[in-house]
Amino acid sequence: MRFCFGRLFAGLCAAVALSCAAAAAPLEVYGRLPRIEDVAMAPDGAHLALTVTNGEAREVVVQQIADMKIVKRMPVGETKLRDLTWGSPNHLIITWSRTGTAGGVIAPRQEWPMALVVDVKNDRARSLMEGVNGMNVIYRSPDIRVLDGKPYAFVNGVSFPGSQGVLTVFRIDLNNVRQTRVTFAGSLGTRNVVVDEAGEAVAESVYDDRAGRWRLRLKSSDIWTEVLVVDAPIDGPSLLGMGRDGASVLVSTDTEDGAEVREVALKDGAQSAALAKDATSFIHDPVSRRLIGFVHTIDGAPAYTFFDPADQRLWRGVAAAFPGDLVRMISWSNDRTQVVVRVDSPKDGPAYALVDRNKHTAVWLGPEYRDLTPSDVAEKRTVSFKAADGLALAGYLTLPRGRAEKALPLVVFPHGGPAVRDMPGFDWWAQAMASRGYAVLQVNYRGSDGVTRSLLEAGYGQWGRKMQTDLSDGVRYLAGQGVIDPKRVCIVGASYGGYAALAGATLDRGVYRCAASVAGPADLKRMVGAYRVRRAQRYWTRFMGADDAKDPDLSKISPSEHAGEVEIPLLMIHGRDDTVVPLEQSQIMARALEKAGKPSELVVLPGEDHWLTTGTTRQAMLTSVVTFLEKHNPPH
Repeated sequence: MRFCFGRLFAGLCAAVALSCAAAAAPLEVYGRLPRIEDVAMAPDGAHLALTVTNGEAREVVVQQIADMKIVKRMPVGETKLRDLTWGSPNHLIITWSRTGTAGGVIAPRQEWPMALVVDVKNDRARSLMEGVNGMNVIYRSPDIRVLDGKPYAFVNGVSFPGSQGVLTVFRIDLNNVRQTRVTFAGSLGTRNVVVDEAGEAVAESVYDDRAGRWRLRLKSSDIWTEVLVVDAPIDGPSLLGMGRDGASVLVSTDTEDGAEVREVALKDGAQSAALAKDATSFIHDPVSRRLIGFVHTIDGAPAYTFFDPADQRLWRGVAAAFPGDLVRMISWSNDRTQVVVRVDSPKDGPAYALVDRNKHTAVWLGPEYRDLTPSDVAEKRTVSFKAADGLALAGYLTLPRGRAEKALPLVVFPHGGPAVRDMPGFDWWAQAMASRGYAVLQVNYRGSDGVTRSLLEAGYGQWGRKMQTDLSDGVRYLAGQGVIDPKRVCIVGASYGGYAALAGATLDRGVYRCAASVAGPADLKRMVGAYRVRRAQRYWTRFMGADDAKDPDLSKISPSEHAGEVEIPLLMIHGRDDTVVPLEQSQIMARALEKAGKPSELVVLPGEDHWLTTGTTRQAMLTSVVTFLEKHNPPH
């Protein structure tokens, strides 16, 4: 019915000669929190847990799959929910976070993840870490094991065997969280620990930040042995989980050709041939935790590979039910007969569906964004062009509905990271700007990850340099095609994209009519110097083309050092609780502009972090940005 509705609506628009663009949805349709943010399938396939929004307040809902009856609602307001995990058919683990410092512990102000375990049957909720003698924080979603018929969560947390905290794996009895014991306590350099099917720690990765050295330790026959040492001042290997046979672990190592994943045998440290290159994620059996598949990205779309032909046939059948759409696996039952997928339709936008393998049925759980109709979804197409130095680049152009592809106003919308990438599919922010009449360009500039290794490495040393001009080269390409009006171009971005917006106003002048930065770094010396971990400093200075945090070259690419050269309207938006790019970065830029006599506007979002997590501040950001664009670069 959903697809028929989309085709019918588009037909009605054409039949009565209405402009769908003129009837664009209110901005809040795009800016409000998604109606569905997360879905988790219970192990036995009997229930679903969903994070949904009611107005702008979140709640966790538990539904029976048999009749879709809601059996439990848990309002959480604007609590920052991060993950839903079923620990058993009866235990739901809810991960959330808060911004602040850790009481009684010397630690920076940051985002602290915590967890709650809900006994759905007995209507009881307790802190997952209630029985832990340590910090009430977790560092990743719990690993679930069933031992002697009882469900346990294995949680990466912190304990204090000495004066400093170390990564510790706790075994938590979900029926009685007070019955918690330490499975493994690491050292100061411990970065990850893998627990096997029996709940025993069998692998540990350790990183020496001062020496820039990564080590892998394995346990076999109750003996720990160091089997692999890698000098890795920046790009160290990663310990990813169990291998296919339960007697090995997965290790990903960067090579000149990209990241390779191999199995390392617990018995003797022997390495297998490469299982995959540049996989974006790995799929483990929900019971044994053994590796059963992995995910690649092909032209931005997910491609699933399973080792078992039966699993591969299952996934092909699921994906085939939604031809032409981007289909992502979200959750499944332990027997893999019930599968929740996110289906992103280029015509209708994203929605969630429940596929029953035995019944050969698919049931819509609901759209990701309520009140979004097919007429509110703009076309997003791939564009390819060459940078001034000949480097081949690609990205996406979202076109406003109901307007000819000629002399359009443009918003350049660079992604954050920078070592991530823009993807095909629905982007609420880009769609919101397109709904107001703007074309929106998203470039996978050099330094982007997930396209090719060479594109990523081409960004080293190019922060504020060719990474920046890749964006304006895209503008010039579209202008040469006649699609956009080069005199009606603005730049908007968040995080690194926010930096690119500031740089567009200071370092790459003459391209943009206005610039809006959300949580963008402005003083790179101060930003890099704030990192106490050497590896993090080395990571950033590699992109920035600097030797260290004191390198004077950082001033050359810091927008705050060039505030006097700004000639266009500039908007800055920043969350007060941002612990990734602190609010002071925008405040430094605002003071520099004021000192130079340059007008600007700084909007501070109270209680907001780096990710626009809360509904009210997300709406406030979008409204401020679009109002700014319409004032300084009218779409008509």
